[in-house]
Amino acid sequence: MKNSLWKVMTYLIVIVIGVLIALPNALPEKTLAGWPNWLPHERASLGLDLRGGSHLVLEVDRPSLENEWLQTLTQESRTSLREAGIDFRSVQRQGGSVAVTITDPARRDAARDELAKLGSGVPTGIGAGASELDVSLRGNDTVLLRPSEAGVTYRMSNAVEQSLEIIRQRVDQVGVAEPTIQRIGGDRVLVQLPGEQDPSNLRALLGSTAKMSFHLLGREGEPGITMIADEEGRNYPVQDRVLLSGDRLTDARVSFEQNTNQPVVSFRFDQAGATRFAQITRDNVGNPFAIVLDGKVLSAPVIREPITGGSGQISGDFSVANANTLAALLRAGALPAKLTVIEERTVGADLGGDAIERGILSGLIGFALVVGFIIVLYGSWGILAVVALALNVILTFAGLTMVGATLTLPGIAGIVLGIGLAVDANVLINERIREETRKGRGAYAAIDQGFAKAYSTIIDSNVTALIATVLLFWFGSGPVRGFAVTMGLGIAISMFTAVAVVRVAMIAIVRRRKMKVINIRPLVAVGLIRDGTKIDFMKARMFGIGISAFLSISSIILFITPGLNYGVDFKGGIQLEVSTREPADLARFRSGIEGLGLGEVALQEFGDRNHILMRLERQPGPETAQTEAVEKLRSEIVKIDPTAKVERTEVVGPKVSGELAIAGITSVVLASLAMLIYIWVRFEWPFAVGAIATLVLDVTKTVGFFALTGLDFNLTAIAALLTLVGYSVNDKVVVYDRMRENMRLYKSMPFRDLINLSINETLARSLYTSATAFLAMVPMAIWGGSAVESFAVPMVFGIFIAASSSVFIAAPILLFLGDWRAKRQKQQQLVPATASE
Repeated sequence: MKNSLWKVMTYLIVIVIGVLIALPNALPEKTLAGWPNWLPHERASLGLDLRGGSHLVLEVDRPSLENEWLQTLTQESRTSLREAGIDFRSVQRQGGSVAVTITDPARRDAARDELAKLGSGVPTGIGAGASELDVSLRGNDTVLLRPSEAGVTYRMSNAVEQSLEIIRQRVDQVGVAEPTIQRIGGDRVLVQLPGEQDPSNLRALLGSTAKMSFHLLGREGEPGITMIADEEGRNYPVQDRVLLSGDRLTDARVSFEQNTNQPVVSFRFDQAGATRFAQITRDNVGNPFAIVLDGKVLSAPVIREPITGGSGQISGDFSVANANTLAALLRAGALPAKLTVIEERTVGADLGGDAIERGILSGLIGFALVVGFIIVLYGSWGILAVVALALNVILTFAGLTMVGATLTLPGIAGIVLGIGLAVDANVLINERIREETRKGRGAYAAIDQGFAKAYSTIIDSNVTALIATVLLFWFGSGPVRGFAVTMGLGIAISMFTAVAVVRVAMIAIVRRRKMKVINIRPLVAVGLIRDGTKIDFMKARMFGIGISAFLSISSIILFITPGLNYGVDFKGGIQLEVSTREPADLARFRSGIEGLGLGEVALQEFGDRNHILMRLERQPGPETAQTEAVEKLRSEIVKIDPTAKVERTEVVGPKVSGELAIAGITSVVLASLAMLIYIWVRFEWPFAVGAIATLVLDVTKTVGFFALTGLDFNLTAIAALLTLVGYSVNDKVVVYDRMRENMRLYKSMPFRDLINLSINETLARSLYTSATAFLAMVPMAIWGGSAVESFAVPMVFGIFIAASSSVFIAAPILLFLGDWRAKRQKQQQLVPATASE
């Protein structure tokens, strides 16, 4: 019970370093600019929901990649066979294959061997060592070439890798600061761009393949002619033969035509391209010449004279923004494959600033309520717990800064909830010390025994919370992951601040004041739980189970009808938050938007009469149908009300929504199984069964709460359910730990009396912890805003449900299983006795 100097110094060094690392987050820019260079300057980066910006997920378009590969394969097959001297009648595409028909059937095998060389082996990843092509025979004269699954997967992976750098160059071309561009899985790219961005320009910038080619025009109906349209819908008979490709471009810039002052894009070729371009224009003076970009004609001028300078100009009905985007695309180069936007989320900078204010305000109010409650509970000793809480928050910000994590609005909610949960350790410790003091132990002995007995319970409760947090990070995305990171850091750091630091501080205070006995008294005794309560909770067990069964059955009925109000995360579709200068005319907006033919439209006031929430059902067709609908919506909104501003956009395609739904269900199921296994290992199977049965009932009721209130059931709602899973089991673990301890102390006590005793002994802790978590979350539920509404409101409900179910559901189940085991053991003991007689 002595504080060694090295331990105290180590703790102080950790705290000082943590404070210095976290401090820049609280300093204004001007002050931080004058900060000494040898001190930390880094801040935790803010998520797009706090500073505004755009979030896009792009996926390699597999059909497009396969289509281009088959086109190339068709050309390569002809060339390969000609070079090998093998005659063929036809080389043509048939579905997903290239069919090569040989003139002489005797040379079919030779043709197969020659064509097989067109496919190299897959060097890495799934299917490593296999060929990119599946080569097979059909009849006696046909060879079929089909891209293998391993080959397609490898090429898609390569396309993503190559696309990362090209996207980075494109973003740099338009001057976006601090972009986040990273790979997700095998075929996706995540792009996050802070600040005000035009989503339509972003999609054009990132989603365009930018494959440029130069062709002569022919006559409609001639062989080798494809009709290609321009932006205005005019069709041109473009020759299939590519005279020159855009990969010979070295530069592209926006300039203005002298006569019309219209923006044009000037481009320049490398030396080989300039030579080829001069030859093409020299040979085709007087002929129309098409410039094609991604299957659309940009321009089709007539060649008036040879162009020998290696440069040219693309004119058209461009806006300045469109011309800049085109120039940036050409400078950065073509993507190796088409990328499709499958998820888009944008937040206006004003809305982000408002979110920060709401998050900070609700967080401070929650912290103040918890601080007040702790001081009321434990008087002057409560101040020590408050200091530990403040350190927990500071070190959490330091941790976020050190690991480079992003702070989101749900992340702020995670910090606030973490404050409520971190108090749990202090409550456990203080209540244990109180018990030891009542037993007559001196100050040092009470502290020693209090920390020792509380420690295993703290570990168990934190591990259950961390299991839910890890699964949330694993299956979550975006802001929800931000919540998981802050929660995980807060829980881990609380083991240091609430246990290690508080222990050292308590010993130091007792030693300095030479205290014989440590009395942790409440500041105000009125209304607090008295020591030594003897409530017969098991007497009301049938009533508690009946109420719980009624609520759970009602929740299942509500889940079926009217059902959950699924957000765009799970059912796909479009959601826009629009602000207007004057109170919005909903009827006018509804009439205008319904005229677009985009399906069912839901409009409602959001917060006040100057904000509207718009929801559109998932659009039929490919992923691009969603983003096209958004553009129509944006244009129509401005026509209806020129003062209207789209503050937030969420677009989720059918593929992503399906994946998110599966991930959400999987995470909740895995969390429940993980809790079952942990409780089973730490205790016995009846405890695990009781915890999981109660957990299922708690989750069922919370789902019913979502159905009853009509709150959005989205990714944030899944975060609430997972957090509730951890919190619910956390609450049961405290009671279970006391039961296990009492089972060792009172071996002859009837199981019913032992359960009642354990609940009474932990009653104060259970109610105080629930109260602090409740007080921490209530301000967030009231003032946190729409971004955390689906988390904070159900968590307030869930905290109450979890606290009551620990007493009235988990304990009765345990009593039933305990009585059943005792009867079974008694019967097993009677069987041998009867047999011996």
